Amino acid sequence: MDRIIGIDYGRKRTGLAVSDPLGIFATALETVSSTNIIEYLKNYASACPIGKFVLGWPRNLDGSPAEAMEYADAFRKQLAKAFPDTEIILEDERFTSVLAHRAMIDGGMKASARADKGAADRISAAIILQGYLDRMSGSTLSIDPAAVPETLSRKVSRRRR
Repeated sequence: MDRIIGIDYGRKRTGLAVSDPLGIFATALETVSSTNIIEYLKNYASACPIGKFVLGWPRNLDGSPAEAMEYADAFRKQLAKAFPDTEIILEDERFTSVLAHRAMIDGGMKASARADKGAADRISAAIILQGYLDRMSGSTLSIDPAAVPETLSRKVSRRRR
């Protein structure tokens, strides 16, 4: 089966995630320089067929377009031109960066590893893709961005040894 690619597009870096063949799970794939993203995706597609793209769509808390929307829209147009026969789904990306950082902390990732911005981009892409996959399967585990509190982060205490 064709894979579904999740994309967290940024001006400098783009995080990518890929679905399993059945379209149930999203896995963080790679962080690629945004200047090379189309070339990377073409190479990936030559090895593994891509059924559709799920592109993170930047929005503000009130649902209005975020400042980054202009860059994401320009990328969407490039992607559509490079892959004219592949569907592009726009997925709300509110809170994905916060959720990615929370996942890294909860997963026990050390602070030095969390400083790698590429890791957060890959995990954000996986969150974007998993949200889409969950919604398409009717799963109740999907995250509604409007339901996530503005201050999601919690203080992490360090124990003295």
